[in-house]
Amino acid sequence: MSRAHDFARERLSGIPRIFAVDATAGNGHDTAFLAELAGTEGKVAAFDVQPEAIEATRTRLAKNGLGRNVELFLCGHEKMAETLGVEWHGNVNAVFFNLGYLPKGDHAITTLPATTLRALDAAWEMLAAGGFISLTVYTQHPGGFEESARVAVWLEKMRSRAEILTCGVHNPIEPWWAGIVK
Repeated sequence: MSRAHDFARERLSGIPRIFAVDATAGNGHDTAFLAELAGTEGKVAAFDVQPEAIEATRTRLAKNGLGRNVELFLCGHEKMAETLGVEWHGNVNAVFFNLGYLPKGDHAITTLPATTLRALDAAWEMLAAGGFISLTVYTQHPGGFEESARVAVWLEKMRSRAEILTCGVHNPIEPWWAGIVK
C-alpha cells in the first residue's frame, strides 16, 4: 500500500541508521522498500511462516541488488523480540505489518488474531522514541474480520500512549491502514 510507503519515507527521512522490521514478508515488497531506505548503514529483519514467502523475498532482494543488510526469518512475527538481538530492542524505527494471507499463496494460511496481537505488543516495545508501526489490515479471508476487530480494540487501548493515524476503519470489505507512532 503506497500510503504506508509514503508515511515511512516521511518519518524515516534523515535518520542515519535505520532499523526496520517487516513482520509479514510475503512477496518481499515491503522488505525491499525498507532495505532501500535503510541503505548500507541500516538493518532490516523480515519474518514469515511460509518458506515460499521467504524465498520470494530473497529473490526480490537479489533482483533489486538489495539484501546485504537484511536478515530473513522463517518464523512467526510474534517471535520478533526473542529472535532479534539486543541491539534491536528500543532502536527499531519502523515495523510493517500486512495482515491476511500471502498473495498467490495458500489462502488457508493467514495471520491470526492471537499471534498478531503478541507481535504488535512486541513491536511496540522494540520501537525507538518516534518509531512507528505501519499496519495494513485485510479482512476478506476466513478469520480476517475477527482479526481486524481485535486489532481495532488494540489500537483503541494504544490511543493514550501513541499518535495514531488511520485511513479507513474496521469493516468486512475494504482493507484499512493505521500508523502508530511511539
